[in-house]
Amino acid sequence: MNGRLLLLVSVTAASLLLAGMLFGTPLWLIAAYSGILMVGFALISASLWHRSAVAERSIGTDEWEIARPLDVRVEVRNVSRWPIVWLLVEDLVSRSALRARPPSMSFEGSRLEVMLLRGGETRTLTYQVTFHRRGYYQIGPTVLETGDLMGLNRRYRLGALPQYVLVLPRVVAMLGYDIASPRPIGEIRIRSALFEDPTRIRGIRQWQVGDPMRSVHWPATARTGTLHTKIYEPTTLAGATIVLDLHRDTNPAHHEPVRSELAVTLAASIAGALYEQNQPVALLSNGRDAADRIRSEGFETDYRTRSEAQASMEPQGPDDRLRPVMVSADRGPLHNRELLRTLARLELSDGLDLVETLLNSQPRLAHDTTLLVIAQLCNRRTAAMLIAMKRRGWAITVVINTPDINDFASSAGPLQSANIETLHLADEDQLSSVTRRFVARG
Repeated sequence: MNGRLLLLVSVTAASLLLAGMLFGTPLWLIAAYSGILMVGFALISASLWHRSAVAERSIGTDEWEIARPLDVRVEVRNVSRWPIVWLLVEDLVSRSALRARPPSMSFEGSRLEVMLLRGGETRTLTYQVTFHRRGYYQIGPTVLETGDLMGLNRRYRLGALPQYVLVLPRVVAMLGYDIASPRPIGEIRIRSALFEDPTRIRGIRQWQVGDPMRSVHWPATARTGTLHTKIYEPTTLAGATIVLDLHRDTNPAHHEPVRSELAVTLAASIAGALYEQNQPVALLSNGRDAADRIRSEGFETDYRTRSEAQASMEPQGPDDRLRPVMVSADRGPLHNRELLRTLARLELSDGLDLVETLLNSQPRLAHDTTLLVIAQLCNRRTAAMLIAMKRRGWAITVVINTPDINDFASSAGPLQSANIETLHLADEDQLSSVTRRFVARG
């Protein structure tokens, strides 16, 4: 509503009316009455058109895929018998998604249109949105703007509430994955190991000097009259607890959003490889769940201007969330789907750093799985924490997600001196082969 202009016209009309009555000037009275009628018509028409327009958005899904166009339809209807001379309809999206380089979203068609609606008429605003990276995206709200013909009175309100689309991360087929826990009893057969799994018998052979008596196969010994011993398969555990560092201090802004997206894609790909092997996988991250952010911050619904509606969609202040995101170790298609959805919603956070996250979550971590840490930087404090966990019996592998070989060397040095496996994820081309060298060494 153009309050200043309306106030100016109202004050001018009142002054002319008063002057015309005092001095008996008919022209001033006519001008005053005209101004009053104009203001009254502006208020009545704007109020009527404002109440008569309703909107409804149709997306058809709440989960989508990267790089696949999604059709969005916004139906705008005039529920009164009177025409709406002009109605500006705009379906808003988050500016932060558009400001990213490269942008997270692109559009085909217009999200803004000026309409003339007859009584009872329905018109449709259609466009396509393509998501270029995973995330939890807000589509809307739809803001309706109308007013009188002279621009004295303008009204804004919501026509359709926001809807949210969860875009799942890419899953890259791993050319090889053999980051296995060194524990002797497991589910994956390997070529050689220091220990054998007594629960899996491969065959029998004649007893030799040095074979333990507990391995004697007594039925074969009784049948042949000579000692025979059992042969066991060497096995190991291949499950993993993926630890994803998404703290802003260790994810520099000049690398975003590329490096964090690489980390999430790698985590989703490793989870997919473990799912195919029917191995347990868990997730731990100090990032923030976007769904939690939406629930806690919400959005205002009584907008006076379109700019207020747009501002409500932006993150409100620093994110100091102090509860890690965790998915317990499990296996199966439902668990894999839950893990992918959680990875899709993760955002950078200002809350717990990686050390604090590990300290708070250790009692809930599956000790039988390999701790697979994915981080851009591994400072001295983080390295000391991981080395201490290694000495307490944890199986740990660290992926350093950085394009600079010098940054990788400085982060990996202390870890390698403590016999912690370190891998280098330099770019997207290495996603499928970053764990391949473990297969080759077998």
